[in-house]
Amino acid sequence: MSGRPTPHLPSQGAELGTTAPFLPQLGDLAADTARNGRVGVVVALPGEGAATYHLRPPGGGPAWSAPADASTLEPVPARPTHATLLVTDAVYDPRAKQGSVAILVHHEDGGRSEAALILTPADLERLHAQTGRILADHEHSRGGAP
Repeated sequence: MSGRPTPHLPSQGAELGTTAPFLPQLGDLAADTARNGRVGVVVALPGEGAATYHLRPPGGGPAWSAPADASTLEPVPARPTHATLLVTDAVYDPRAKQGSVAILVHHEDGGRSEAALILTPADLERLHAQTGRILADHEHSRGGAP
């Protein structure tokens, strides 16, 4: 051992990971892991007339407290609304016997994230049939042959 501090060891006070800690602000939604992931709106911050975070259910109800260091609070991710295809080539993995298509997932808060749509051969056949029907409907709506 070199005797140098090892910053990744919790016993030396450093936290694991590279993301900043979640410190919610007034009005933010937070999931409280000490309450089985219960979601609440932050209605009071520590230091602003309160020693802890105070949360209330989004639809109203009794408030509860969470530690001032927010150690039990996690952000509530925005829900996805839809996905669109990214302009990349689809890939088939013969070892896994599945295909993959790159997609862009759109979230209700306006955020977006890239993901992969994984398709088994049965999924690929079903998708092929469904997109074939969509293309036929499109042609029909343009006055093409039924």
